Amino acid sequence: MIASCATKGLNILRTGIKTITTSAVSKSDHLFVHRDTPEDNPDIVFEFTADNKKRVDAILSIYPEGHKRGAMIPLLDLAQRQHGWLPISAMHKVAEILDLPNMRVYEVATFYTMFMRQPTGQYHLQVCTTTPCWLRGSDDILNVCKQKLGINPGETTKDRKFTLSEVECLGACVNAPMLAVNDDYYEDLTAKDMENILEDCKAGRISKPGPRNGRFASEPKGSLTSLTEEPKGPGFGLQPALA
Repeated sequence: MIASCATKGLNILRTGIKTITTSAVSKSDHLFVHRDTPEDNPDIVFEFTADNKKRVDAILSIYPEGHKRGAMIPLLDLAQRQHGWLPISAMHKVAEILDLPNMRVYEVATFYTMFMRQPTGQYHLQVCTTTPCWLRGSDDILNVCKQKLGINPGETTKDRKFTLSEVECLGACVNAPMLAVNDDYYEDLTAKDMENILEDCKAGRISKPGPRNGRFASEPKGSLTSLTEEPKGPGFGLQPALA
């Protein structure tokens, strides 16, 4: 039996026998094995800006001698924020700063999906399609992005303004469906909400993050279902023998 685990579901196949179960196979849109390209190769020099060099020093000062490698993820994140994505030359610079073999940095940068190994648009749209969001209509949110931008997950618009990714749980299940645009979360979405967010991004406007259904955070939709009265005072419900 050959088992192939995909983002959504499990395909179970048997040689010469009809498929037992099927589901759509989603391929990762992240780059794990480096291939030199004109915009990503070791010959392109990467240097932190003057301001970011100060941030590098501040980050390194947090870690004691002998443990500077603990700063690897913060430094990679800083390099990505400066460049817009994480080229191999930026990884080499981080390895140089931490006095580590390049491979130690490659291992981290290719493991965490927060690091974008390919050119990424100005707006990185990460649509969560894990079970809670899917049950609440994440397919509608993803379809709006695909139709309005003309791209599929893992692709970037020709003007390099939008990159679309389909991701697993982003930790806002109570506010499903949701997506992240760069560092901001947009929650309790409808297809119309998604259209408005894209319109704002295209116009260069800051679309207000957070829930879109009137909630402030993750409180129950409607009235409270618990903690609806003042707490009882000291000694309430205490057995008389213990008073």
